[in-house]
Amino acid sequence: MPSLFPHFSDRLFLIPAIALALTLNFHISPLADDGGMAVHEKVAHAYADSDGVRIHYVTLGDATADPVIMIHGFPDYWFTWREQMAELSREFRVIALDQRGYNRSDKPAGRENYSMDRLSADVAAVMDDLDLEKATICGHDWGGAVAWHFAMTRPNMTTRLIILNLPHPRGIQRELATNQEQQENSAYARRFQQEGAHLDLTAEGLASWVRNPEARKLYVEAFQRSDFEAMLHYYKMNYPRPPYQLPAGEVTRVQCPVLMIHGLEDKALMAQALNNTWDWLASDLTLVTIPGAGHFVQQDAPDLVTRSLRMWLNR
Repeated sequence: MPSLFPHFSDRLFLIPAIALALTLNFHISPLADDGGMAVHEKVAHAYADSDGVRIHYVTLGDATADPVIMIHGFPDYWFTWREQMAELSREFRVIALDQRGYNRSDKPAGRENYSMDRLSADVAAVMDDLDLEKATICGHDWGGAVAWHFAMTRPNMTTRLIILNLPHPRGIQRELATNQEQQENSAYARRFQQEGAHLDLTAEGLASWVRNPEARKLYVEAFQRSDFEAMLHYYKMNYPRPPYQLPAGEVTRVQCPVLMIHGLEDKALMAQALNNTWDWLASDLTLVTIPGAGHFVQQDAPDLVTRSLRMWLNR
């Protein structure tokens, strides 16, 4: 059975983890009046070579500042981070990439080109293109899966880890094996794993979740440049298939500090999978749960997410 991460058999020295759980549900004033739309015109564009695959990325902020690399999920592209980029770029060098298959990045044919190893190598290629030895890695959804994998397989390149609405792979596998509601809610993933599933997708349909009408237009354009079959290769290569089984084997514990932000209305990735995350970490964990926010938490609660990121990064 394919696994989100194939590296749990590696043995690393365990340092006790500290879990700080914060549930925040209060009103805060917006940070950016334009919803981050100006970021689209402010970023610098570049391409990295990842073993022959061109990976498009954008940068914003002082080139000498601490780098934060942001990785989007499905269906999305670099612009999902616009509101966070607008604020974080005042203090950090923010780098947001298009994952392979999306927008302006290359779209190699064949599901084997979308393994976690190759997706993580794309992040490393962007860092190499920028001459970065280490960075804070931030990911949402499939970008979160890549970020977990990157931190576990490249600990020397990962300063800190930020995960939005993507529980640790062991938590996801556990819930798929034991939680009937999670199994039912993952029916979409099983459909995506079927051959020809991409033929049912459209750019307009994939962008329908974007609330800002100006941003939605840009999303449609980005998805028209994307490869729908490539998008679903992420599921074919990396999402567990039934019969679901409990995770087994040794754990590769994440060595760096971890911040997790989770919108509690997410039905695709239920909050129960967050339980016991600290068992799989070797450093401190900060968990921010946000009632009323769904899967795309960075857009559902952008101000709270951004403030949480700044507070944690500046601690």
